[in-house]
Parts: sequence; C-alpha cells; structure tokens
Amino acid sequence: MSVERIREEVAETARMIVAAGLVEAFGHVSARLPGGGVAITSTRPMNQARAEDVVLLDESGAAVGGALEDVPLEIWLHLETYAARPDVSAICRGHSPAAVAWGVSDADLPALHGLGLLAGRRVRVHDDIALVSTPERGRAAAERLGPDQALLLRANGALAVGGSLLEAATRLYALEERARVAIGPSPSAARPVAEAEWDAREPDGVKELVRACRWFAHRFRPARNDRHDQN
Repeated sequence: MSVERIREEVAETARMIVAAGLVEAFGHVSARLPGGGVAITSTRPMNQARAEDVVLLDESGAAVGGALEDVPLEIWLHLETYAARPDVSAICRGHSPAAVAWGVSDADLPALHGLGLLAGRRVRVHDDIALVSTPERGRAAAERLGPDQALLLRANGALAVGGSLLEAATRLYALEERARVAIGPSPSAARPVAEAEWDAREPDGVKELVRACRWFAHRFRPARNDRHDQN
C-alpha cells in the first residue's frame, strides 16, 4: 500500500473513532509505514482529519511530512510499541468514558462478556500518569502492554493495537464496552468468567473479530459522498 493511501486510511480511522465516541479532545491514530517510520494523526481536531494532516515520522521520531507544526506529544508511545511488537501494524489511542473511569485504578480490566474479549484476554493498567512523551516512557508503556492487544493508561485513556487500522479501532471499541460492563450498574453482581470458559471460546475469536470489524466499519465509516476529499 502506498504512503498516501495509508495517510488516507489513518485520517478516515481517526474520524471513525470520533464518531464511535472513543475520543475526546485528545487521541491519535497511527499506522506502520512500509520501509520504516510511522504515519500518525496530528493535533488538529480528529473529526476533521484529512490525509494531508497526517504526520510522517521516521524511525528516529523526526517529522518529515504532513502537519509538521502539529506533531502529537505522544509519538513515542507509538514508535516504541511498533519497535517492541513486529506483529502490530496500527495503533488507536482514545479517551472513551468507561475506559477512562476504570483507568483511575491499577486493577486489570476483567473480561465479562464476549465483545469485551475482543480487546484481548488481559487488559492491564500502565501505572504512570505522565504523558508518554519520551522514548523511555514509550518503552515502559510498550513493556507494560507486552503481548496484549490493549492497555489502559492510568488517568489518561487507553490504546489498542491491531494488524490493521480497522482491527485496532474495533478493539478500542471493544475495550470501551468491556469497561462499561465491568463498571456497572451493579459490578458486585457480575459473575466472573472462568479462564477455562474463555479457553473454550477463544477458537471462535478470530471469526468474531472479523465480524466485529465489518460491523464497526459499516456503522462508523462515513458514506462515500460524506467523506473528506482526499485528493
């Protein structure tokens, strides 16, 4: 896929996660570039993201294209995650209400229902409220993510990763649903799901994720005549 097409898809994914209620004023979407580097949304409003706004970073973190004056502070969250996870091609970073609410604690976010499981078997909290604005903080967050598919950042939202932009966005949506179910309205009445039960269900997860991605795209991708002009 060309760099310009990746920039278009990053911008479109940004608009989709805004439409899904997964972003407040802050958040980013990024994708790995062929040959190295990253394409990431700028600090401009994500609901109006355009391909030309998307910043191109080289592997050193230097901005080499796009909205050079509007580079996000947390580029190292993305760069270090990609460095640590060769399987990750895209990252969505959001601030959805339930994920933020759970993320004020340091407890793992339990999986209590099937959709929530699409965010991964384990979702931990990265216990550092500082913005991930340095390589050292980026490496610490990537280490905390480990092999998982999503991570809560204490007092600072969440991120989800994927093999594609749509997969990362869908996992961020599933993460919010997982937190909403875990929080209430009667969390003490929730019946925990045994690991053995999830083990039995896990083989169906690949097909469930594919179906969820199709639904997410159908629900939140703008109609063709409503999309921003990318030319």
